[in-house]
Amino acid sequence: MRARRWRCGPRALLLWLALVVAFGCGASPVWADGEPAATLQVSLLTFGPGDIYWERFGHNAIVIRDPASGTAISYNYGIFDFEEADFFLNFLRGRMSYQIAAEDADDDIAYYISTGRSVVEQRLRFTAVQARALQDYLETNLRPENRHYRYDYFTSNCSTKVRDALDHVLGGTLRLQMTSPSRGFTYRLLADALTRPDPLLMGVIDIGLGPYADQRLSFWKDSFVPMQLMAHLREMSTTDAQGQPVPLVIGEQVLAESRLPPPPVLPPDLRWPFFGIGLGFAVALLLLGAQRRQAWARTSLAVIASLFSLFCGTFGLVMLGLWFFTAHESAWRNENLLVFSPLCLLLLPTWWRSARRDWAPSKTALRIAAIVAVLAAFALFSKILSTFPQANLPWILLLLPAHLVLARNLQVRRAMSDAAVAGNVERASP
Repeated sequence: MRARRWRCGPRALLLWLALVVAFGCGASPVWADGEPAATLQVSLLTFGPGDIYWERFGHNAIVIRDPASGTAISYNYGIFDFEEADFFLNFLRGRMSYQIAAEDADDDIAYYISTGRSVVEQRLRFTAVQARALQDYLETNLRPENRHYRYDYFTSNCSTKVRDALDHVLGGTLRLQMTSPSRGFTYRLLADALTRPDPLLMGVIDIGLGPYADQRLSFWKDSFVPMQLMAHLREMSTTDAQGQPVPLVIGEQVLAESRLPPPPVLPPDLRWPFFGIGLGFAVALLLLGAQRRQAWARTSLAVIASLFSLFCGTFGLVMLGLWFFTAHESAWRNENLLVFSPLCLLLLPTWWRSARRDWAPSKTALRIAAIVAVLAAFALFSKILSTFPQANLPWILLLLPAHLVLARNLQVRRAMSDAAVAGNVERASP
């Protein structure tokens, strides 16, 4: 996707001139099966992932070439505007508005090459009637009253709109062929894999996605990723004039190789690493708790426990907000709420006071800590239940040990305080 309409600087102009030399200004490429026809030609351009976070998922566009006039127009559905009224508010609410744009295809290609992204063009087998119908469909979408659409990361983005346009003109044959096959991918797997180069972004996205993101995807649904759509079209077929099935893709050309590392096919398996980190963190908390007679240990434990509770509670509040107050369906019913509990925020005063030597937690604090620990333990148990399908085991393994240790720490502090009070009472008795 692209933010607004990009302007090409001197570097992009040089690249554009290079393309003119390589491919011919406005001329159609010559494909493997012969000379281009004199009718409109339809291609799919697929651009690989970029450096900026909104470019991680790649991009694509439909190109319609007119050999008669020498024009080549690129239609893409990935235009958004940071300066649009209430853009960030609508982003938070899940009510983002994107739009279609039409640009010179050579300018589009030159821009993406200038940013180091891969560019692949697939010539599609469209009849003259189908190509004209597709052009009319896209031009109708370009009208001011039609150009904006409600954006959704997974179900209505730049790639799914391209897919739907092609399928519409082909009479539904793409959807028919792509609904059943599946490679077992989920929205979460694909999102995590594509954001893996940015671990912080990957982590935030993974925490925020609910069980909706863990459904097994057909080819049709996983085409929200442009590179997946490109791969699937290689396997699609259409019919020729005699009604015989023929490949949809006539030919494919790599116009530019990516200068960026290729995205991984799958995200990292974080279960064992997170379990090790979680256990190590819990052991550190246990050791600090064992040294509670030392002021430095009590202060350290108070600070760490406060930051941990703030971290979990804040993420929990954000998850609740996404569930109840936004249209981000992929974030609803997030099972991470069991380990990122907003109740942790209620323990902040408790942990801050725990640095004092003669302090004891209240019964209310003990109950809250116990509830937090029980919810986290249930999160682990829930993974054997079909009604809890979310793939969040790494986060459970990371956070559960700390929740258990902190709840136990409060119980020990309370027991020690009660024992000390009982001892003082006995000494004061005649």
